[in-house]
Amino acid sequence: MAAEATAATEAPTLAEELETAAPVNAPPIEASAEAPKPAKAEKAKKEKKGKKKDKSGEETESAEGGPSIAAHPRAVRAVARAKSWGGLLGFLAGGYLSLPTATPIEAGLRALAAGVVCYVVTWAGSLFAWRRVVVIEIKAREAQLLEAAQAARAAREPAAGAGARSRPS
Repeated sequence: MAAEATAATEAPTLAEELETAAPVNAPPIEASAEAPKPAKAEKAKKEKKGKKKDKSGEETESAEGGPSIAAHPRAVRAVARAKSWGGLLGFLAGGYLSLPTATPIEAGLRALAAGVVCYVVTWAGSLFAWRRVVVIEIKAREAQLLEAAQAARAAREPAAGAGARSRPS
């Protein structure tokens, strides 16, 4: 009993240490209505980083970022459809191939793993393909606009050239 009394007096418990510890004085936190929250400021910077304003004042994407698949309506739907089919087919194939070699629980886990892997691989592959398709569509549209501008210029030049020839010098 005497040993217990000396042990209790020698080592203070955690509760005793917390009671005797001096409080830490931290500087007061001042909330300002004028200062934006850091998360909002960072989000605004990220949104403005990839966009530049042209002469008309409209925001356009910078050449660094390039065209966005998320902004292309057909690409978004096609990528989502490919991801869903890839995950489903990977799950079914993984489950079918795992059933004869494992217990149903192991086969289910292998099927889930195969579905996740096929989902990610299909997503990456569809993004790769759609990036190429979007770039090809942009180049085709540029060529179409260039031809239209050249045709309009050619239609104006003979009319202006004919008027200049009929005048006496």
